[in-house]
Amino acid sequence: MALLVGVQATAADQVLDRVVAQVDGQVITLSDLRFEARVALVDRGGTPLESVPLDQAALLSALDLAIAQRAAGAEADRLGSLHLDPADIDARVKAFEGHFSGPTALDAFLRAQGADRAQLAEVLARGLRAERALDARVRLRAQVSEADVRRAWEAAGSKGSFEQARGAIREELVRERYQAAAREELAKLRAAAQVRIVARPADLAEAR
Repeated sequence: MALLVGVQATAADQVLDRVVAQVDGQVITLSDLRFEARVALVDRGGTPLESVPLDQAALLSALDLAIAQRAAGAEADRLGSLHLDPADIDARVKAFEGHFSGPTALDAFLRAQGADRAQLAEVLARGLRAERALDARVRLRAQVSEADVRRAWEAAGSKGSFEQARGAIREELVRERYQAAAREELAKLRAAAQVRIVARPADLAEAR
């Protein structure tokens, strides 16, 4: 049974908010999850339409991301590393604002979510810190040698010269290795974290 947060409204006993998950003692509420889901959708190039309901798939993806970010952040806290410069956070907020027609449109989006710029900055900062914590763990593992590049070029049977193809091949190999290492490290971080899922994904979707 879901833990309830806040108060109940009117005689209908309508729950205003509830706990969805806990990660190393950090509580993720349904309102947190919905806001973070919309921020993630916009940040990935989606349309910031607050009137469009969040379906089960979107919320499940957001929950996975929220857990991963908090687990990575908790690991950084244990190591006492990865302090964020306020300028880096400001830059993330500015970049996010770029998805909108201007500051007024962003503020309207935030008001529709019951949030403000401070809460947006907190969400974006948590994501940035998680990215850097993960990068510190996988960067070396994603390195590619010249021999790796040449083997990939030979295996592809490219008609062009090695010198012409080496840059693109190296980028592709680094991307593939980085993504594979990142997935592995995220799985390790999540397994090491104390995660408790309180609400089922099927219960999270917004009504259409």
